[in-house]
Amino acid sequence: MTPTTATATAPGPDFNFARHLLALNTGRAAKTAYIDDEGRLSYGALDERVRRAAAALLAAGLRREERVLLLMHDCSDWPVAFLGALYAGLVPVAVNTLLTADDYAYMLRHSRARAALVSAALWPVLQAAMHAAGPAAPGRAGHELGPVVVSRAPQGRAPAGTLAFDPWLLAQPPLAEAAATGADDPGFWLYSSGSTGRPKGAVHTQASLYWTAELYGRAVLGLVESDVCFSAAKLFFAYGLGNALSFPLSVGASVVLMAGRPTPEAVFQRWTGQRPTVFFGAPTGFAGMLASPALPPREQVALRLCSSAGEALPAEIGQRFTAHYGVEIIDGIGSTEMLHIFISNRPGQVRYGTTGWPVPGYQVELRGDDGRPVPAGELGELCIDGPSAALMYWGQRDKSRDTFQGRWTRSGDKYLCNADGSYTYGGRSDDMLKVSGMHVSPFEVEATLVQHPAVLEAAVIGVPDAQGLTKSKAYVVLRAGAAATAAELQAFVKDRLAPYKYPRAIEFIGELPKTATGKIQRFKLRERERERERKAAGP
Repeated sequence: MTPTTATATAPGPDFNFARHLLALNTGRAAKTAYIDDEGRLSYGALDERVRRAAAALLAAGLRREERVLLLMHDCSDWPVAFLGALYAGLVPVAVNTLLTADDYAYMLRHSRARAALVSAALWPVLQAAMHAAGPAAPGRAGHELGPVVVSRAPQGRAPAGTLAFDPWLLAQPPLAEAAATGADDPGFWLYSSGSTGRPKGAVHTQASLYWTAELYGRAVLGLVESDVCFSAAKLFFAYGLGNALSFPLSVGASVVLMAGRPTPEAVFQRWTGQRPTVFFGAPTGFAGMLASPALPPREQVALRLCSSAGEALPAEIGQRFTAHYGVEIIDGIGSTEMLHIFISNRPGQVRYGTTGWPVPGYQVELRGDDGRPVPAGELGELCIDGPSAALMYWGQRDKSRDTFQGRWTRSGDKYLCNADGSYTYGGRSDDMLKVSGMHVSPFEVEATLVQHPAVLEAAVIGVPDAQGLTKSKAYVVLRAGAAATAAELQAFVKDRLAPYKYPRAIEFIGELPKTATGKIQRFKLRERERERERKAAGP
């Protein structure tokens, strides 16, 4: 176990995170808080709109701790809606904007949301989800949804049966006092990204955002008021929620928001136009940017620091980025269950190829299959003790008990502790392979493959051979215009790792399946292999 010491004062029992943030910025009324695709929002306007949103939700008849579905693209209406719900003592449920109507129908039924705030472009899929979710009928779980408020409707005209965001907001005077919530009260939900199947609703407290902002955003990243933050990870993602809301607003910084996909070209446009000083991305995004012919030169950007999470950052990507920009990428690991990063490299203390050291305020422990700490130098499942842990998965008692065990949260990630106290990622527990009786970390093989100049991305899974034995297989995405053979890549891995770790088969693919947050969905590759087996077996 690695002990660390918290550096932030615990909030008192009477704590409302939205009230806390607004109070921190009372002297910054004229300063820009958000820059989105349509304009700017000052801290003063943010304060007023948050309190109006709180009043409007309560005027609609919602009561304490009832859920509000938040299905919105990144724009300044997003933090207004999220913080407005918190201010009112309601529970915003922030959901992925790239899902299907069936997914949203499940979330509506599961969360029992009493209202929804939705981007105009997403209203058709939410409307289909509402139809699929309810109303309830004998023998069928349904859902009764209250007001639906549409953000950024064309010409301000909300679709029939909905309300336009701005008129709905301005119809109510700002709520004078925040709800008298407690630090440990349910504050908001985030659904897990679904890298291993059906998402789970993690219930976080009012204080969870406070802890991650203080222990990581302020103490590790060192964000300051003069920073301009830009996150490729969207606000509905736990990583993006810290990067673009709780971290910058806790220090009075400004934030760039982008509604669309963070393609390299779209990111570069913001880098050179809005000139953010801190950028938050993911390994796949950094790889794509480095491969782009449009990568801006160092003198055209204002970056002083970059952050990476979502998956472990291959050393080669970090080294190439730093060589180009003279800027470190601070790689770390977080989770929906812990809300943000709990092991991380530090500015000025970066060891590429590792995830870094435990964040002060968190304790970590590596455990074996028997639940006991593993001997030094061995892979173990990473367990975390920290103040930002979720309370539970809503309505899933067995899964809650399996993940949240006393003070400890099981991550499902395999890690190795190095001699200097840093930690190296070894793959997901459910992705680990046993080949010829020896454990193989898919990530180790993937990280080696991407060192080849022709390889952009790789994902490794286990597939059974004709005798039913597990063999490793790599799915490889090549860089644009590059060429490589399977035999060449296999030899490349053999030269750098123990021979038994090389992938026995390699399949070239145009794109890897990923979640909206950039995590590779290896379970979809395994499903692809099973489907091939079924077809090969015949009827």
